[in-house]
Amino acid sequence: MEFICYHRDRPGSLALRKELLEEHWSYMDRYATEMIARGPTLTSDGDAPTGSVHIVDLPDPAAARTFAFDEPGYQAGVYRDVLLRRWRNTLGRTMWDFPGGSTGGNRYLVLGLGTGQAADLTVPPGRDELIAYGPLLSDDGATWLGTAALVRAPDPDTARAVLTADRYADIEVHDWQFGGRPS
Repeated sequence: MEFICYHRDRPGSLALRKELLEEHWSYMDRYATEMIARGPTLTSDGDAPTGSVHIVDLPDPAAARTFAFDEPGYQAGVYRDVLLRRWRNTLGRTMWDFPGGSTGGNRYLVLGLGTGQAADLTVPPGRDELIAYGPLLSDDGATWLGTAALVRAPDPDTARAVLTADRYADIEVHDWQFGGRPS
């Protein structure tokens, strides 16, 4: 089962986040084989993190909750909240398989928070610019709750357009970059 976990930073937590960076990477190293995508969201100028995205393949919702809430930054109070949802990898690949590589161009996390009938269940045109894409689902996978995508796009509005605007209660667009322990 695939899950997306988005830890949103608490205002004023940057120093604590930096202090815990090695602990965070060490924790994530334990999930290296389960990782589909990862990386920080950033301020629009790219100078500071605003959150942390992880898409992982785990056995069940309980394992996903353990992954999200045992993370060292969460335990220490770096994050103000956590979005944790079951997710379906409609591209069938990891971010490391993205043909556009890990650098170059603007990259975004797009979260469409669903309302009503399911939307955007099929991969939209422009697949070559999609790094990850899939529906947000209830723990049992039966209820559509929205859509999440990692996308390379020239600007936030183009990134937002990957989703059908009138089918969501809200669409969030966050600057994002490929993450992981530096080589």
